[in-house]
Amino acid sequence: WLYLGVANSDALLYDDEFQEAAEKGLRIDYALSREQENKKGGKMYIQDKVEEYADEVFEKLENGAHIYFCGLKGMMPGIQDMLKEVAAGKGLDYDEWIKALKKKGQWHV
Repeated sequence: WLYLGVANSDALLYDDEFQEAAEKGLRIDYALSREQENKKGGKMYIQDKVEEYADEVFEKLENGAHIYFCGLKGMMPGIQDMLKEVAAGKGLDYDEWIKALKKKGQWHV
């Protein structure tokens, strides 16, 4: 599953390759900050798109999936804040949850 965030759809990197991979089963969700709105009416960022599928993402991680983040360091605080909020809603201690993912080698930044 790939979440890709860019400002506009004309800035999608490797889109031909990703579409080819999607035909083979890769799931892709785009966060287009200048073209899409999040549920609060603001710009759509990666954390907003991941939050839309939070239950499924957390379930996949519980079942051993790995999560990778790449991009600017400045995006991580927003992503971590969203994950903390979702974890709290699930009754999880965020710090312990992240610690466990790291220990199992599932968290990659």
